[in-house]
Amino acid sequence: MTSTLSAQVTGPVLAPYDEGYADEVAAWNTAATHTPQLVVGATSAEDVAAAVRYAGDNGLHVSVQGTGHGAEVSITSGLMITTHRLDRLTIDPQTRIATLGAGQQWGNVVAAAAEHGLAPIAGAAPTVGVVGLLVGGGLGPLARSHGVASDYVEGFTVVTGTGEIVEANHTDHTDLFWALRGGKFGLGIVTEVRVRLVELATLYGGSLMFDAADIEPALRAWVDYIATADDQVSTSVAIIRMPPFEQIPEPLRGRTLLSLRFAYPGPADRGANLAAPLRAAAPVYLDSLGEMPAGAIARIHNDPTEPAASQAYGVLLGAIDQEFATAFLSTFGPAAEPPFVAAELRHLGGAAARDVEGGSAVAGRAGVVASTMIGVRPDLFEKVMPDAAFDWRQLVARWSLTESNPNLMGLPVTAERLATMWSEEANTRLGEIRWRYDPDSVFAKPA
Repeated sequence: MTSTLSAQVTGPVLAPYDEGYADEVAAWNTAATHTPQLVVGATSAEDVAAAVRYAGDNGLHVSVQGTGHGAEVSITSGLMITTHRLDRLTIDPQTRIATLGAGQQWGNVVAAAAEHGLAPIAGAAPTVGVVGLLVGGGLGPLARSHGVASDYVEGFTVVTGTGEIVEANHTDHTDLFWALRGGKFGLGIVTEVRVRLVELATLYGGSLMFDAADIEPALRAWVDYIATADDQVSTSVAIIRMPPFEQIPEPLRGRTLLSLRFAYPGPADRGANLAAPLRAAAPVYLDSLGEMPAGAIARIHNDPTEPAASQAYGVLLGAIDQEFATAFLSTFGPAAEPPFVAAELRHLGGAAARDVEGGSAVAGRAGVVASTMIGVRPDLFEKVMPDAAFDWRQLVARWSLTESNPNLMGLPVTAERLATMWSEEANTRLGEIRWRYDPDSVFAKPA
């Protein structure tokens, strides 16, 4: 089987008994253990197309993995295509367009763009793959001021379910272009993307850390703040239980803290004025909020950059109030004992709520706040965390929205949740487009 496919592609073709197989299928999220029947390490769009045609001819479902950052469930069958070798990164400072291979990570794009006084509208973590974020929409530190990451896509190079390489953009395959900006699943394998950059050299951003005793007043002040926040300001809060590990800086080690993240893409003096009510909410334990280079934007969330096991659970919310704050504190505050290392609330709206001209499949634009819980203890993955996440969703049901966003949804990935993520009209349109470009359902769908 491997020899037949190897003759059709340039990259490696590996079965479970081959040396290098485990490294090739390994995900950034080590909670997912992939064991597909075959894996192809694509070196070009042509490799991807040949692998997809082979899978179709042999009755194999196809899955794809770039960085593996978004892996949530283990893939145990079919043919996996890895795209990390597709690492093109070119920037045209005149047109402000970045051309990016499917294997690129956002941290590299941010650094390269910063050399020209430019920035991509991307996610919070530098290790997240470019394509995985974009096809789900993509909500990052500048979401309220600049919108959703996929709003800046100018075009995709895509391999369809029939193994055809097509260009999807504003003029060609416009139906697929609409779907790939937010439709996430079963639409094809993106091998390259063109993204519009923005002029941004500096911003006022960073985080305010509040110690355990000051979490409640700081959180409640933030809940009031976002009700009238300037659309140019993007904020989030997270209650984080720092492990007592030597790798954690001593001022943070073993503490329960509230991290309040702030981003304003404008003058520092105006940013300081906008942040003043949050600084005054309670004594600040650590203050890293100030003017920063746009190339250092990852410092705002300071997400982990090394592979590890994790599970995330999300729910999209409408407007929240002080009763919600009470529920959040009772479940995740310093006096509680949740099985999660972090519980985050991310303020949405602003530019993220406005769709692009011509529309896109991005789901969850009506959300005001995204609630995400993150667990890192594998011994709690099977039962404790899923039950705790269910209890939280039940507790906040009156603030919750039916729709969600695939990048924020987290577990469980169920048919019911997927069916309500998009509007009925968008779901119908996505189904038609998936059938049009993948008539034999070659691409694996979420469970």
